[in-house]
Amino acid sequence: MRPEEEEIEGLSRAILREADVDAQQIKEEAKAKADAIRQRAQEEAEKERRQILDQARQEAERLRSQVVANAQLKARTLQLEHREKLLDRVFEAAKQKLPAVQKRSDYNKLAAQMLREALVQLKANKARVQADEVTRKILSNGTLEELSKELNAELTMGDVLEEGSGVVVDASDGHLHFDNTLETRLRRLQSSLRSAVHQVLMGEKL
Repeated sequence: MRPEEEEIEGLSRAILREADVDAQQIKEEAKAKADAIRQRAQEEAEKERRQILDQARQEAERLRSQVVANAQLKARTLQLEHREKLLDRVFEAAKQKLPAVQKRSDYNKLAAQMLREALVQLKANKARVQADEVTRKILSNGTLEELSKELNAELTMGDVLEEGSGVVVDASDGHLHFDNTLETRLRRLQSSLRSAVHQVLMGEKL
């Protein structure tokens, strides 16, 4: 082989070796980049997975708390409804027994006290009194006159009460009105007595 051909051959081999080196380097760089991209992708996927799991756990906890809260509220509502129905039955039973109060030996004092309270509430010096048959009879036997003198008021007996046990008083030509029947007194006391009555029903000490 001539010297020129040998030089060409040597140069060709050198170029090929350098090309192989470059190709290998490019291949390694490409592999490194691919590995880096794959690693970042895995990290991002893991990060996204953790975020999704965290959100899922938070949502599950929120829903659990909501379910528990709703269940507790429903239970409390049912408990209160049951309590109110029970108390309503107790007060209704008490209302049914009110007429028996008029059979007590001290009902004449109670009747006078109911009328006195009504007159004091109205602050009237002239009034018309309505009462049921039993109370009317008691008041007509001198009690009305006694209270008239005691309170310095002009009292007249009106019509018989068709409903209720006790007295209803009108003053100032009917512009002022006070219902002091046993039924109305019980109704006025219900709100303040409900808690105490419930404690008694539950066996609690007052």
